[in-house]
Amino acid sequence: MTRTFVDSGVLIAAARGEDVIAEAALLFLADSTRVFVSSPFVRLEVLPKAVFNQKTVEAEFYETFFSAVATWATDTDNLIQQAHAIACNYGLAAMDALHVAAAIALEAEDLLTTEKPTKPMYRVPNLRVISVL
Repeated sequence: MTRTFVDSGVLIAAARGEDVIAEAALLFLADSTRVFVSSPFVRLEVLPKAVFNQKTVEAEFYETFFSAVATWATDTDNLIQQAHAIACNYGLAAMDALHVAAAIALEAEDLLTTEKPTKPMYRVPNLRVISVL
């Protein structure tokens, strides 16, 4: 099983879209050879807006994904420290750095994203970043 961290863009694309990006995201999420790991930062990034805007189907999609997560990153103080170091060393934006730090802490082999390969997260060693674009 491949330990896989899914960033919020992939979940949003899968929940909302009907385009080729959504199809690719859904294929990754349905891959039975993957076990998913996540952090409260991803949950915070996607779920509250869906709930607030009463997008019930979208919120249920996220809840279904989160209920299937095998392991959660819970040491948020340490994640924030690691994310700060990653952001400084590789030029990542704050949320990307938090996601990368969580993926590394959870020993994810892959990080699925909707970010283009030119983004700084692809520079981080020891983590395979895969774009669903």
